[in-house]
Amino acid sequence: MGSAFVYAATRTPFGRFDGALAGVRPDDLAAAALRGVLAKVPGLDPADIGDVVWGNANGAGEDNRNVGRMAVLLAGLPVTISAVTVNRLCGSSLDAAMAASRTVESGDADVVVAGGVESMTRAPWVLPKPSRAFPAGDVTAVSTTLGWRLVNPRMPKEWTVSLGEANEQLQEKFSISRERQDAFAARSHALADDAWAAGFYDDLVTPVEGADLARDEGIRPGSTPEVLARLKPAFRPDGTITAGNASPLSDGASALVLGSERAADRLGAPLARVAGRGAAALEPQAFGYAPVEAANQALRRAGIGWDDVGAVELNEAFAVQSLACVDAWGIDPEIVNVKGGAIALGHPLGASGGRVLGTLAHVLRERGERWGVAAICIGVGQGLAVVLENVSAA
Repeated sequence: MGSAFVYAATRTPFGRFDGALAGVRPDDLAAAALRGVLAKVPGLDPADIGDVVWGNANGAGEDNRNVGRMAVLLAGLPVTISAVTVNRLCGSSLDAAMAASRTVESGDADVVVAGGVESMTRAPWVLPKPSRAFPAGDVTAVSTTLGWRLVNPRMPKEWTVSLGEANEQLQEKFSISRERQDAFAARSHALADDAWAAGFYDDLVTPVEGADLARDEGIRPGSTPEVLARLKPAFRPDGTITAGNASPLSDGASALVLGSERAADRLGAPLARVAGRGAAALEPQAFGYAPVEAANQALRRAGIGWDDVGAVELNEAFAVQSLACVDAWGIDPEIVNVKGGAIALGHPLGASGGRVLGTLAHVLRERGERWGVAAICIGVGQGLAVVLENVSAA
């Protein structure tokens, strides 16, 4: 088995729900990210891409029929380039990168492109097909934007609570205060704004043609714990989770180029080596805590421990679940999401895993740290994590 390396990463700016990217189809967003990441490896002949693995959580609308393959065609790549779309909900593009790294490690391909896309704005309403012809009753259209839909009645009700209610339960279990959540959220906005102002994202973000969006649309520089404390709870009258300390509905895409060591002659110097991977699962309503074991697995497989880790990119689905994970790992919170997280940047479901992995590779380079962890929680009780090694610091 060889090693797999991350050679390039990019993403589109992330737009707010019904915001600047609302008019862009998800397959066009995916194509923009795909073209953007390939522009970073000009020495690569696109015909040499062994496969494209693409993440997408919904797939019920314009992202149907294998949106990864649609992105290949829309991006103008050779029609001989194969592609597959994977769905692990919020972890889809991180799963895509993990699958791509295995393909490279096994020797099945020297270069694989991974990524993901989601337009939560354009996610359609769906109607279930009737069980018999000409039903007399009404039918309800169901939104596919987020969360459970068309639930199997055999599922235990405690499993199918809303994502917000699930995280209120997590808050109760770990006694994570509203004040801590709001402070975490305010930090996310401040760090994201600082990172953009300092130019960190200039080389990581690819503009979307025809969209007037220069940077992530959800960043609110004036967010302070005091400002966020005024917001009303969103899921329980006496709850702690608000629109301010949870990630917003978002649109966007991300992409990465992974390759073998011998592919460096076409791709240039790698950013990082994929050193470990982990996947974990638990009760569906406890999904926010699943990254804990996923990251621990990835670290064991990389042969290192938390004391070796210098940077963590943890997708901030909710402040409460992020804090629960950080507490469980026993790490310094100051190494987590140093360039802001999903609460500020946005969380287009199928794209977020690629974002955290690409950001981690660049953070490790900037800070001169050797080891980093990218992790993400996933609805229905799962988590994924990847350990990267900064090859320039090895």
